[in-house]
Amino acid sequence: MTKDLTKLWAGGMRRLLAIQNRAARDAMENAGLRAPRRQAIWRAAQDAARQAEQAAPARARASRVGPRAAAWAEGEWSRGEHAAPSRALPYGLYVPQGRSTAGMPLVVMLHGCKQSTDAFAEGTRMNLLADRHGFGVVYPEQSERAHPHQCWHWYDARDAAGGGEAEAVVSLVEALALEHGFDRSRVYLAGLSAGAGLAMMLAVRAPGRFAAIALHSGPAFGEARSGVSALDVMRRGVHRDPIALIDEALGERAYPGMPAIVIQGDADTVVAPVNAEQLALQLLRLNGLADARGVRAGVVSHEIFREGYREQDYDCDGVSVVRLCRVAGLDHAWSGGDDSVPFHSSAGPDASALIWDFFASHRRVHVDQSFDDELTQDAN
Repeated sequence: MTKDLTKLWAGGMRRLLAIQNRAARDAMENAGLRAPRRQAIWRAAQDAARQAEQAAPARARASRVGPRAAAWAEGEWSRGEHAAPSRALPYGLYVPQGRSTAGMPLVVMLHGCKQSTDAFAEGTRMNLLADRHGFGVVYPEQSERAHPHQCWHWYDARDAAGGGEAEAVVSLVEALALEHGFDRSRVYLAGLSAGAGLAMMLAVRAPGRFAAIALHSGPAFGEARSGVSALDVMRRGVHRDPIALIDEALGERAYPGMPAIVIQGDADTVVAPVNAEQLALQLLRLNGLADARGVRAGVVSHEIFREGYREQDYDCDGVSVVRLCRVAGLDHAWSGGDDSVPFHSSAGPDASALIWDFFASHRRVHVDQSFDDELTQDAN
């Protein structure tokens, strides 16, 4: 009970401080204060906030200072840099306390633009679920050297860009599986925005490595080839047939399937909701549930209206293979997250819980240990 009250206290204080900070900035600007005066007042306010925070319970303070304590998780957080063949890849790894990693599932979390590993861990609260359900979480991090806004190059599959990033993620997962004994048949991949774009690239290029994927606010696959065309896809979706784009990417190769959950805010002004509809079609194609004429006859689908969102399921043998969740009123943010962290919103269902619930019902029976570089698409 004490722990729960501390959580509530800390969460309430973060939201109150965020509201107060915004209100203070607006008030000073409306009062016509010059920039030096505003800065002096702001520094004094920040000093007062730090003093107040020092008087807070240790657990509440910890939840604000780093990803190890993100969402009051109690496990082990470590930082590292993986030397993949294509590039160095920084990452954060979270493991629940007091549990053996041998045979443990692993969730790979790919952040969006203008995000860091730390912010993504704290905003999604995925570590808290890891404690509860017993899985590891790895957060690869895009460096500012690779992209000034820390965006993954999901639209550019060349080895010097997104292709190399995808290879580095696969190499990191393999290294962690060897070191910690994670269950290769239960490695899952989730991404937000640009991270979802890279996750979809990995789903197409290295399907044997992942048991299921989750795409939150992600762009449709296969048409963007540059930063400019990527923005166009984000705003309008792909112009060509989404299924035809998948067929071109795969060629004549047999695809082993990829269970997927897609989550999208209906009020997203950065990635238009049509992208989620197109991604769902592409994933149905990857799982053999759709063809050039659309969803195949006999595929079982049902739509459920839940509080704040709609859930469309496409089933095979009673198991959801593709799930599309449309969240009412949600902008470009992780649903049900910590809204004191940019690109996360407390509105809507808990996306992390929805994602793990979907992941938990899937396992990759035949794990392909090779990276399929023949599926690389040259962006030139």
